[in-house]
Amino acid sequence: MKHAHDSGKGKLIRRLKIIEGQVRGLQEMVEKGAYCIDVITQSSAVKQGLSNVEDVLLENHLSTCVIKQIKNGSEKKAVAEMIKVYKLKRK
Repeated sequence: MKHAHDSGKGKLIRRLKIIEGQVRGLQEMVEKGAYCIDVITQSSAVKQGLSNVEDVLLENHLSTCVIKQIKNGSEKKAVAEMIKVYKLKRK
């Protein structure tokens, strides 16, 4: 099954590669004994980047897969997935 996010997959991959580089940078900062506030600032940027990726994925899922599930009579599955994601995002 092809997902709607397949069309934006390249964009997400680019974002994830940026995050990967940021995480490597964090590791180097810790190894070199960088100033704690600088490490925390970089860590915060990584979290924000991941959050943005999650937002794009969720938006795509809600606007395609969930709508299809509801139209096909799988309302319970759609609701269960939305609740699961909601709980994950609250952590």
